[in-house]
Amino acid sequence: MATRAPVSAKQLRQRAILEIVARTPVGNQSDLAELLRRRGFGVTQATVSRDIAELALVKVTRGGKPRYLSPDDLASAPAQESDRRLARLLAEIPVTVGRSGLTLVLRGPAGSAQALAQAIDHSSLQEQEGTLGGDDTILVLFADEARLERWLARFRRYQP
Repeated sequence: MATRAPVSAKQLRQRAILEIVARTPVGNQSDLAELLRRRGFGVTQATVSRDIAELALVKVTRGGKPRYLSPDDLASAPAQESDRRLARLLAEIPVTVGRSGLTLVLRGPAGSAQALAQAIDHSSLQEQEGTLGGDDTILVLFADEARLERWLARFRRYQP
């Protein structure tokens, strides 16, 4: 049985940094260093700066304020925002769902299809091969039955 190498202080500190930036809006290195000190890590701003670079943290603006995000958080943030947009649209626009083979046919009021198709394309719904939006109808295309069923179950959770 293989034994694991002991976790280094650096690894523990970097795990703490990822946890902090995932849960707390931290916009500068000084604040991050202070939060690490409160957790018992003896750090300098230079150490924090190196950790930020090694972890590939990105400073973004959220709600008009700067904050660090990890690459994983950065990737999931737009999908979460797009999922909320899709849910808002579905709360405002009545959509019926029909089916033809491996194609779902979504119908809404005149002029709604493009906005809904775009919201679907940018959401975390990824099982579809593609969407095609007309004026009031969206065709959602699938490669197989299993993907269609998974997608439909998730889509229905967005509907009121």
